[in-house]
Amino acid sequence: MNLDAPPFSSFHNEGLELAYFDDGDPAGDPILLIHGFASSANVNWVYPGWLRTLGDAGYRVIAIDNRGHGASAKPHDPEAYHPSAMAGDAAALLTHLGIAEAHVMGYSMGARISAFLAIEHPHRVRSLVFGGLGIGMCDGVGDWDPIADALLAPSLDEVTHERGRMFRAFAEQTKSDRLALAACIRTSRDLVSRQDIAKVDIPTLIGVGTKDDIAGSPHELAELMPRALALDIPNRDHMLAVGDRVFKKAALDFYSELEGR
Repeated sequence: MNLDAPPFSSFHNEGLELAYFDDGDPAGDPILLIHGFASSANVNWVYPGWLRTLGDAGYRVIAIDNRGHGASAKPHDPEAYHPSAMAGDAAALLTHLGIAEAHVMGYSMGARISAFLAIEHPHRVRSLVFGGLGIGMCDGVGDWDPIADALLAPSLDEVTHERGRMFRAFAEQTKSDRLALAACIRTSRDLVSRQDIAKVDIPTLIGVGTKDDIAGSPHELAELMPRALALDIPNRDHMLAVGDRVFKKAALDFYSELEGR
């Protein structure tokens, strides 16, 4: 399997330069991928094999580096990172590429951004796949202030909070801008109201690992949405579910059913 990073391009939105790739089958139906917190298009979608999986299935595969991440601009102002703003980046990328609507798949923070995209730009979203975020999208995912503290600590050795250590180590592994991530984590957790998510009347797949202690129940979220299906990803936690083969197969089956294959 070729997991090499594809070539990236860039565009501008709200004064920020944002990186993306546009790969797969150029004649295929477009799927826009939106990665999670402290990750990037490569880390979430290329290295776990999603680009290859979707490209081989005949899709045009587009992925954005969210502001504050990857090769995109990294403002240190928390006000830059509300999900509505990042959903606006995703919509602007589709406009930049001349794509009227796309399937949208997001993981964790990317799932939240995808939900805001569907609510605020509904004509741009053909279907949704949420990974790594269930009812926590509406009810919250716990206290994340220690993660911001962990990102700002002088070193990993000084971080004692378990989840904080996990994300600090991940940020170091991905060579991220920790100041940008600390700003992002403070404002990117805006909740989606149950009333708003209930109005998202498009096909949706919600996949969460059975050992994920962050996401919340995919079944509770699916029950709120008119056309949603919940998927348990067996024996996977928040970090490992993203590349799981059960998740990939379910997503491919979901897209095939939409297209009547």
